[in-house]
Amino acid sequence: MKIAMINEFSQAAKNDTILSCLKEVTEPMGHTVYNTGMSTEEAGLQLGEPGYLTYLNIGVQAALLLNSGAVDFVVTGCGTGQGALMACDMMPGVVCGYCIEPSDAYLFMQINNGNALALPYAKGFGWGADVNLKNIFNIAFSSPKGMGYPNEPGRKESQNRNAAKLVEVKAAIAKPLPEALSAMDQDVVRKSLTPRFLECFREGCQDPKLMELVESYL
Repeated sequence: MKIAMINEFSQAAKNDTILSCLKEVTEPMGHTVYNTGMSTEEAGLQLGEPGYLTYLNIGVQAALLLNSGAVDFVVTGCGTGQGALMACDMMPGVVCGYCIEPSDAYLFMQINNGNALALPYAKGFGWGADVNLKNIFNIAFSSPKGMGYPNEPGRKESQNRNAAKLVEVKAAIAKPLPEALSAMDQDVVRKSLTPRFLECFREGCQDPKLMELVESYL
């Protein structure tokens, strides 16, 4: 599995910690991790400068990476995790869950079978936060998704049907991604296309039309 880790400006100082925990847990499982978030290198940037990411930019990055097939999953977050959650879930092709503790990750992956998790990186992020992160990532990525919970006759099938139906409903009521991006503030889209994002996107993009769209913004 290819996993993108994205965080916004307020948590730039924690980029190294989050990335280190994610890699430590998932790389031995055979997963590949990409860091497209805002790191300590950009911590001094101000709103409006290239490379300064808000949770709105997280939504754009997540949508492009997932819809293009550049990555299979996104781990994201902000101070509370709520902004990143909302920005991701408003985008077509992104099904994001809110995760505070390992059981959240397990239940979301098994019942909702989504492709993104939003975590709080300031609220409640105190002593032992790195242990909690590692436990979340271990639970999230160590077993197949969509297995259902609890393990009772008919539950898995019902949950899988509902998860698939949610994706169908979102596709029916949402604009296709190119239209959605065109309808947005174009400055938000452009400022989402940071060098680390572009490296990940160009390496794995499987959709020529989305590749052409992203290159047109540059």
